[in-house]
Amino acid sequence: MKIFDLSVYLVLDPDLCRKIGMAETARLAVEGGATIVQLRDKHADTTQMIETGRALKAVLSGTGVPLIVNDDVDAAIAIGAEGVHVGQSDMVAAAARQRIGRDMILGLSVETEELARRVDPSVVDYVGIGPVFATATKPDHKQPIGFDGLARIVAAAPVPAVAIGGVKAEHAGPALAAGAKGIAVVSAICGQPDPSAAARRIAGEIEKARA
Repeated sequence: MKIFDLSVYLVLDPDLCRKIGMAETARLAVEGGATIVQLRDKHADTTQMIETGRALKAVLSGTGVPLIVNDDVDAAIAIGAEGVHVGQSDMVAAAARQRIGRDMILGLSVETEELARRVDPSVVDYVGIGPVFATATKPDHKQPIGFDGLARIVAAAPVPAVAIGGVKAEHAGPALAAGAKGIAVVSAICGQPDPSAAARRIAGEIEKARA
């Protein structure tokens, strides 16, 4: 049984994290309550991804927080990451599942109700739904869906969902009200003066929304 908590899903961005680095950002964020860490670096090759991923695995060791690798299945396997996340234009989810086996977590990005309905729960463990808002960290993103769109897509998805795309701590309540299990953040933690405090604030908002 795969157990993971989508509440405070940190997506690492190498540019935003440059000042203190991705490993230190992840360490501090987990200290503050981040529940999942994703390594996303669109400019790194597999060798670089493995190097960064191993540093992340080292800081996450013993925390129980899973490391998810974006797109790069080879890197994820080499790192011994807990999971992989793929987009619609990346590797097909079923092919990714075949490569990583049954035990690793597999996430998939979905932007529409139709894509959500097509998700096979025997292949995919969770979906990332968005963008909720426009976001500078992913310039090529699709049209923002807002919280109404989020609610419709969550309802169509047969697996748990995390909201992504320009979401900050103050959006935790509306995202959970729309049915998401948590929020995936980039700039709300990466590049913040105190990643631990930033993560703590998000975790607090999630807790409040669940109370």
